[in-house]
Amino acid sequence: MPSIASQALTDGGFGRRIAVDDGAAFVAAMEAAPERLPAALGEGHGLLVLTGLHAISDDPDLLVRLSRPFGKEVENYSLTTPRLNLVHTEIPQIFIVSNMPPMNFAPPERPDPPTTANGGLPLQFPHRRGWHTDQSFRRPPPDISLFYAVTPAPPGQGQTLYADGVAAYDTLPPALKARVENLQGLHVAPYRGYGEDSVLAGETPKPLDPRDGPQPQPVVRVHPETGKKALYLCEREQMDWVRGPFVGMEPGPHGDGARLLYEIMAHYTQPRFVYAHEWEAGDMVIYDNRSTIHTATWFDAEHHGRLMWRTTVWGNPGPLYEGEKRSWDAA
Repeated sequence: MPSIASQALTDGGFGRRIAVDDGAAFVAAMEAAPERLPAALGEGHGLLVLTGLHAISDDPDLLVRLSRPFGKEVENYSLTTPRLNLVHTEIPQIFIVSNMPPMNFAPPERPDPPTTANGGLPLQFPHRRGWHTDQSFRRPPPDISLFYAVTPAPPGQGQTLYADGVAAYDTLPPALKARVENLQGLHVAPYRGYGEDSVLAGETPKPLDPRDGPQPQPVVRVHPETGKKALYLCEREQMDWVRGPFVGMEPGPHGDGARLLYEIMAHYTQPRFVYAHEWEAGDMVIYDNRSTIHTATWFDAEHHGRLMWRTTVWGNPGPLYEGEKRSWDAA
């Protein structure tokens, strides 16, 4: 059986790395002992990097098989999204993230300025924008995502940044921690006219499908497996800036809710809590949506094609959601 001995990614314990020699054999071994990968993810505080999984590019079903140890259901996107150009034609559990046809998804803009004062990669909000956790506009929201590089962006471009919500919560100043303890964020599907940029531009919001939200979610979420508290919120596109971003606070980009969100996100994305992944072909990052956030970075999409695959796993969102009908089934 292949070893899954892991190495630390950061000094603070956020993230573990596993080097894989034989991808097909590794997947079979993880199926034989399905508790091993989730345990490694827990050791990494919700972040796990696997390298050398080139076999998945030739056999995408391996990605689905590797997803199953993390929950009861690997989402079938052909049943949950009307945008079938985003769904793998042969494996409907795979969501495509690419600037190439048929998705044609543009990368985020470069930060302004494009580097930090010391020439580094911007990490912290609001210099770095787009921080979110996957599909937070659903109730219950998903547990785990697996993100795989078929064709990554060139070196030094197209990184993905991940932030540790448990460490960020633990280190909140006491007054700020008291403010967020029982607060709810209002989450909505992106690109419907409810995001911060759209509201500032005066755009008319589009009618929402029931699967798009808005949905209230706790800003402080208790992890159902570890019992640890983590910050759980997004910014920019995935919060409802018309009625929120927080339930019961002054709404809109100029309200008290906006000022609080900026304060929380600036704390959450301090470099000490962030890991920046430089992608190589065959890499996979597994992240726990219940306790982390992430964001994409710019790459030169005019000259380079990038192809990434993602699966999403459901099954253990915690007692808060117990017995709820899934909001995305409403459509």
